[in-house]
Amino acid sequence: MCTSALRLVCVCLLLRASLSCFQCFVDVSDSLRLCWGHTVTQSNVRNVDACFKKLDRIFNHHERVIEAGRVGRGYGKQLKELLDAEILPLVKEFNEKLNEDTVYEERLQTAADNFIAAASKLPRVSGCFPPCGFQSAGAVYNCVTCQYDSCEFPLDCPFKDINATENSRSQMRCEVPFHLPDDIQVIWRVAEEVRTQQVDQLKEVTAGLDRIYSIPLTSLQHQGTYQCEIYSGQRSIVRLYFYLTVTPEVSLGHTQLQEIFDLSLLPGGRLLPDPGASPCCILLSLPLLLTACLTALFLLFFLSLGALYWSSKPEQTPRAQHAAGDEELEF
Repeated sequence: MCTSALRLVCVCLLLRASLSCFQCFVDVSDSLRLCWGHTVTQSNVRNVDACFKKLDRIFNHHERVIEAGRVGRGYGKQLKELLDAEILPLVKEFNEKLNEDTVYEERLQTAADNFIAAASKLPRVSGCFPPCGFQSAGAVYNCVTCQYDSCEFPLDCPFKDINATENSRSQMRCEVPFHLPDDIQVIWRVAEEVRTQQVDQLKEVTAGLDRIYSIPLTSLQHQGTYQCEIYSGQRSIVRLYFYLTVTPEVSLGHTQLQEIFDLSLLPGGRLLPDPGASPCCILLSLPLLLTACLTALFLLFFLSLGALYWSSKPEQTPRAQHAAGDEELEF
């Protein structure tokens, strides 16, 4: 009866304190056996409550203990093994034996220091990659909640704008910077002519393993929102959004002609090279431009000579023509 009542008191004391690595991995029964013989030196009275307060101070509220427990996913088992290696020998040694609080203080503090040193050597988390996606590999173990904390990013990623010309090829890649599980499934959805993240407006077009969506011949009807959603089992991991803008060929031709016309109006007839053109292409176009310029100069020169010749030839008056006719009659 007394043992049951004492066990109930110990459980209440454990629940009253905030969770930590100690409560996450050490059973209540082991904690009870550990604190059974805790006596206060001044009064020489067994006090289990004081023992649990000591555990709370050394383990539960110790920032270094909590930080040492922030390991990557899959290493929680190693944390328990490290803590058991420090606590269980004390449980066996102190079980149903009286020991002064100073002994408890020294031995528990040593156990906490050993746990911190060993747990700090376990692999840390690889990190979270913003701004979106459920990243299980980036989760860390939390000794306060006794579970892994995720990166806490939304599933929906920001829009990525893609521009394409009519009748050209378009591609969208469903790629993320963080690690993905092996059993993924990729679903592509489309909402034509609108920019939206509303699921009810998106129509599923493909489902499988293909993380690249291609449009061999882009038309004006292809303009709109494209969503790529990656699943692992029944759980959604991330949703990527693309907005495709399609430029008509006629509009593109008008734009190019306008650019050429604007360049022709530069001072001195200078032409600016295309920023994206290579130096080789620019050098190859220089002889053609030089030939055109020389041809235009020669044509202008011959036209000027012809105009000068005709302007310098004297015109005959009617009287002069009549005199010339009389001279011909005399002969």
